[in-house]
Amino acid sequence: MNEPRYRISEIRQADPLAADPLLAVLPAMNRDADVPALTVALRTLLPLPAAADEWSVVESLAAMRDLGMFLGSLKRHGTEPLDAVPEALPVLETLGRRTDMVPRDTVHHYTTWNPIGLRRRTYTGEAMEADLQDAVRMVFPSLAASLDTCAALARLEPHDPGFAVSLDRTAQHVQSMVDSIDFTVANVSPVFFARTLRPYFEEIDVAGRDYLGPAAAQVPLWLIDLTLWQCDHSSPEYDEFLAESVPYSLPSWRDFHAAHTGGASAVSKLAAAVDWENADRLSPQLAASAVSLARVLRILKTFRARHIGIARKAYSDDLRLYEVGSGGAPIELLRSVLDLTRDNETLVRRATGRSRTPVASHA
Repeated sequence: MNEPRYRISEIRQADPLAADPLLAVLPAMNRDADVPALTVALRTLLPLPAAADEWSVVESLAAMRDLGMFLGSLKRHGTEPLDAVPEALPVLETLGRRTDMVPRDTVHHYTTWNPIGLRRRTYTGEAMEADLQDAVRMVFPSLAASLDTCAALARLEPHDPGFAVSLDRTAQHVQSMVDSIDFTVANVSPVFFARTLRPYFEEIDVAGRDYLGPAAAQVPLWLIDLTLWQCDHSSPEYDEFLAESVPYSLPSWRDFHAAHTGGASAVSKLAAAVDWENADRLSPQLAASAVSLARVLRILKTFRARHIGIARKAYSDDLRLYEVGSGGAPIELLRSVLDLTRDNETLVRRATGRSRTPVASHA
């Protein structure tokens, strides 16, 4: 594949900074809260900006991944990384420019592009941290595939046979997210996340602008929301959150967002088709589209309900160290987006549930 950001095994294998030895002892530095050692390590790893400017996208992504582990570690221990190591600024800016991404590490660096096995990069060395990374890794193949199915959906109308097919494929992609969150519930305790891991995902200041840490909240479920319902059935709060979240995604995913913002959602197209048909019975194809759309919205609703369950525990009064989630959003926004998803599912059910039954096919 030509897209270098999808060359995952190459990015995982790359070590342009020769950072493996220092990253192997990073958990020990963090256990000791050894800010001087972390500072020296970050400074030691820095390449010359001119050298970084010659790297491939694959090498640049791997370098940002490894520098990012020290950025997050320093901030966790109360030190603004670029105050401690100001010479890192031109390197981060160069790597951001080379990769066409924000000038720090993201959830993609921390999970998908992170090596597995003995070279895995972690802040803590704890098994629960590795499990959380693996849970997030699980969803990215489905999210990447959802770009094609959602793009096809945006081009189709509910009477087209491919409309229901695209929705069914999208439902499979969303189901992988439900599986991921179930894996997280089973393997990562709220106490570990809230007290041990969450502090490593704090924002850092890069040239006067704050950039969020590589949190799972950056996983772009909005890729699917966008064409199903969000582009014309959203809320100002969710739109504002997306405006802050989209820049952390891959360039092609940002392009997808720009191309489909302001379009007609699957929910709107189905409602309009049902109103236009205005019959006692729906055609078989329209009925199939309605069933498929309701199904994928129901799976989305399930994911969001479980996500709220995790978040409520991790940010409960007796556990939380922070008022907002690692993606910058309060718990109330999660509830709001769940309500929006539920409202759109209800819209679909109401549009197709007025005592209508599919007409018999004459094929």
